[in-house]
This record gives sequence, structure tokens and C-alpha cells, in this order.
Amino acid sequence: MNNERLHYGDRIIYMEGVVVDIDDCSISVDLKGRLGFFKAPKRMFICDTEPKVGQEFGWNMSFPEQLGPEVNEKYVSNIEKERRNQEKMRGQMENKEVSK
Repeated sequence: MNNERLHYGDRIIYMEGVVVDIDDCSISVDLKGRLGFFKAPKRMFICDTEPKVGQEFGWNMSFPEQLGPEVNEKYVSNIEKERRNQEKMRGQMENKEVSK
């Protein structure tokens, strides 16, 4: 790991959330206390049984820390490319529906 880039020490806090959606590869969780929502791959969850919507999960976490002012242009480029592809596909779907 690259912990030397972090300037603040860990402040581990206990969090809880409720499963709100499960698909083939991920689980979506609403955080208790109106703290938000997150979606993570199923492989990141420790489960004794198959997870179900409505079940509660608990975990320890820290706060995300900005690593610096630089923007990773590769990621920005990929995000913009994906958005353009999505818009293009939406346009194609709308054109197919109009022509029917």
C-alpha cells in the first residue's frame, strides 16, 4: 500500500448500513444515519449466508483523504468517453423508437 501519501492518521469508525439492492456482482448499501449510499463488489463482503435486501452490515472504515491537487487525466478521459458512448447509445435507441 501507498500509505506514505496520507498526511492524516487513521480515525477508524464503526459504520452500519442496510442492503437496498443486490445484482450479479455487487451489493448496494444505504448507510445508517443518513450518511449516504455505497455500492461495492460482492467479493468485498464477508457473509455466512447469501445476502438479502434488508439485511444489515457493519464495518470499520476511515475517512477518504484527498491525495493531492492533481487530476488523473487518464480517468477523466475514460469517464468522458463512457459518457459520450452512453449518450450515443441513448440517441440510437431514441431513433429506433421514433422510426417504429
